Amino acid sequence: MEFYMKILAKVAYLGTNYHGWQIQPNGNTVQEEIEKALSKILNNPTKIYGAGRTDAGVHALNQSFHFELNKEMDLERLKYSLNSILPDDIAINSLVEVAEDFHARFCAKKKHYQYRINSGDKNPFLTNTSLYYPYPFVMTKFVEALDKFVGQHNFVNFTSKEEDEDNYIREIFDIRVSLNETIDVDIIGDGFMRYMIRDIIGTCLAVASGKEDLTYISDRLDKDVDAHTAYRASSEGLFLIDVIYK
Repeated sequence: MEFYMKILAKVAYLGTNYHGWQIQPNGNTVQEEIEKALSKILNNPTKIYGAGRTDAGVHALNQSFHFELNKEMDLERLKYSLNSILPDDIAINSLVEVAEDFHARFCAKKKHYQYRINSGDKNPFLTNTSLYYPYPFVMTKFVEALDKFVGQHNFVNFTSKEEDEDNYIREIFDIRVSLNETIDVDIIGDGFMRYMIRDIIGTCLAVASGKEDLTYISDRLDKDVDAHTAYRASSEGLFLIDVIYK
């Protein structure tokens, strides 16, 4: 009987040097690097299946993917082997066995993202891991604007126009702002479309800085009309914190 095991992996990466997660014809990607490393160690072409895509410049603390093993291996040893040959900006956090019917994308219940904003002095050590925003804005207005997005909404005007979606309804369970070295915005939801979080952050900064008022959001949120937001935050401040399966 042929050996079979399905593995769930958690991986951290700095997205600065990559054209996103998903393999593309042109440009190095995180998925490509992991598949190359796995295939080399297993001596067999191995495909991985991610919980979702992250765009160029976006980072992850715990991105999830699954793959299949057709020979018995110690998972701790496999993790060590992968980390020894992966680039320094990619690290496997954990490998665990999961049920045969598990799928990293379709079994996900929630996703947790964080967006980091440096509103203080220019800091070269934060350049690739936060949005540098040295402009005046009102924090209470920023939080008030973010609160408008909590709940189940139609986000058609806060996602990519190229997004191939039949349904733009998503639910955001919680948005929290904390003041650390950067202003950290934690967003937990059932799923996020391309550019959705960056569009939300960019729009809320526009409201907080006085460029727009709250009606700018209400005129677009839950409105199935062509009124896409004009504001999109850059990619370097966005982190995928975790994919939640329970």
